[in-house]
Amino acid sequence: MIGLVDCNNFYVSCERVFQPRLEGLPVGVMSNNDGCVIARSNELKALGVEMGTPAFELQQWVNQGRIHLLSSNYELYGDMSARVREVLEEFSAGVEPYSIDEMFVCFDGFDAATTLALARTLYRSVRQFTGIPVCVGVAPTRTLAKLANRAAKKLPEFQGVCVMHADGDDTRRLLERTALGDVWGVGRRLVERLAIQGIETAWDLRQADPKAIRRRYSVTLERTVRELQGTPCIELNDASEPRQRIMTSRSFGRLTGELGELQDAIRQHAQRGAEKLRQQDSHARAVLVFLKTNRHWSDLPQYSPSVVVELPEPSDDSRAILAAAQQGLEAIYRRGYRFMKAGVMLLDLVDANREQLSLLDTPEREAQRERDHQLMAALDELNGRMGKGTVRLGVPRQNAAWHLRCAHRTPRWTTQWRELPSAKA
Repeated sequence: MIGLVDCNNFYVSCERVFQPRLEGLPVGVMSNNDGCVIARSNELKALGVEMGTPAFELQQWVNQGRIHLLSSNYELYGDMSARVREVLEEFSAGVEPYSIDEMFVCFDGFDAATTLALARTLYRSVRQFTGIPVCVGVAPTRTLAKLANRAAKKLPEFQGVCVMHADGDDTRRLLERTALGDVWGVGRRLVERLAIQGIETAWDLRQADPKAIRRRYSVTLERTVRELQGTPCIELNDASEPRQRIMTSRSFGRLTGELGELQDAIRQHAQRGAEKLRQQDSHARAVLVFLKTNRHWSDLPQYSPSVVVELPEPSDDSRAILAAAQQGLEAIYRRGYRFMKAGVMLLDLVDANREQLSLLDTPEREAQRERDHQLMAALDELNGRMGKGTVRLGVPRQNAAWHLRCAHRTPRWTTQWRELPSAKA
């Protein structure tokens, strides 16, 4: 058996942990640069506010105090997600993050009664120790666990916890009530194609012949059918598996054509990419740099270049990667354009522990390489202990265009010493 623990309205719930006054109020969290609504409380949903609604369309309601819109606080959300995972790991050795607010938990080796009791323990413990409300769905496969979690969240009779077995009348009734579009991995186009065959519910899909589904559609859909039948077929990618490329980019808070501001943005992205590179014990052989104008502003000249700069040797050194990134920026920058985004991608990654050294290396070069490694290790240790960005190459300008707009961001309560909550007697 495998469980799926899903945090309810996660971004909003994180905000409410430290601002109890928001409980029961319509609250929304906005995207980067305060563009549109990406998370909603149940109260905001009840007002008819859809996901993706532009923030400016809701400004009148904000001014009237009818709703509360907050800027994204990803540092807080990431830390709260890690805390939820720590609680789950107290009860299970197998915890697999699926997203920032969803995690699969191993329930192997328990009988039915113990499984239900453990699921209810997780439901209570996460709320008790983190303040985040969750729903728990448990089933023999990940696809069924997704549906069980959805039932735990949508149907009051489950009270936040649903344990679904492969067979049984309860499982059949639940699958018969589940529209095909609510099955994990079944998109809108598949729903339309399957409807022609008379397959309209999760139960209909479960009853289909897996081999026929594979011949007519794909092996992916065949796996979904078998998962609905109770046979595990889907494994998540190992979160610890090294990535083949590392991208760091972000849209600007406002358009800019200033070279200095673009250099600041590229500097931040290059350093962050190098940190990620070292975290997975990889070296990069090349650095890609790109700029983008806003194609939706047709009255402005358009120019979205990119360039790849090869490194002298595979490296995870922030200085080497930053030098290559700045070289690339200088090669593609043109005056007269206003850019909305810049980014850095590290390419052709290799395992740092298996890198082949040149036969022409001298003892002096090997000693220098070891000093460089120690320097980067010290930088990462200080940033890990004192906070991200404590030690960095260069100082970013204040109020630069590339900074995100986040006029309504709450404090980073759990990760920044200066923003820790205070209590007054």
